[in-house]
Amino acid sequence: MYIHTLKIGNIELENNILLAPMAGITDLPFRIICKKYSNPGLVCTEMVSSKALYFSDEKTKKLLNTDGEERPIAFQIFGSDPDIMGEAAKLISKDADIIDINMGCPAPKVVKNGDGSKLLLSPNLIEKIVKKVVENTNKPVTVKIRKGWNNQNINAVEIAKVIENAGASAITIHGRTREEYYSRACRFRNYKKCKRKCKDSNNRKWRYKK
Repeated sequence: MYIHTLKIGNIELENNILLAPMAGITDLPFRIICKKYSNPGLVCTEMVSSKALYFSDEKTKKLLNTDGEERPIAFQIFGSDPDIMGEAAKLISKDADIIDINMGCPAPKVVKNGDGSKLLLSPNLIEKIVKKVVENTNKPVTVKIRKGWNNQNINAVEIAKVIENAGASAITIHGRTREEYYSRACRFRNYKKCKRKCKDSNNRKWRYKK
């Protein structure tokens, strides 16, 4: 892999090795260990509920503890209510270096509420969410998506253009549909097509996830 510096919005990363957000895994001790021994350019918290942040849930606040960590750190939030997502972004802006929106989680408990990868079926709602988060923070906003909901709804190109036009600074594409969860090999044709189709691809940062 070619190691190089990376810029997301106004954040300069030492390298292009990024620690992905993983629920139940990327907690504070794990991030500190990874930073010490692998030195990723960016680490990310576990995903947290925007509604839980909005209603000041104490357990959720603990997931965003960054005491003793090196910067930069991305905070990942999820939800499907644009106004609440905007308020959550406002609440974490003082501590986060980057705000990442999860639109790729396939977990049934997330999807059943219209969050995570379920949003891939609602491009108009995605636009509202990204715009609202961007409006409520001065930090770069990034978004994680999948290539689509299922094989009949592969719309990563459409969704990526919506996200770009709404003001996000970077997009991560998981090369599977929601229906595929974590099975089968990732396919990156959609990633390449997204990069080609988006009008400002030279200035956007694109990542794919295996």
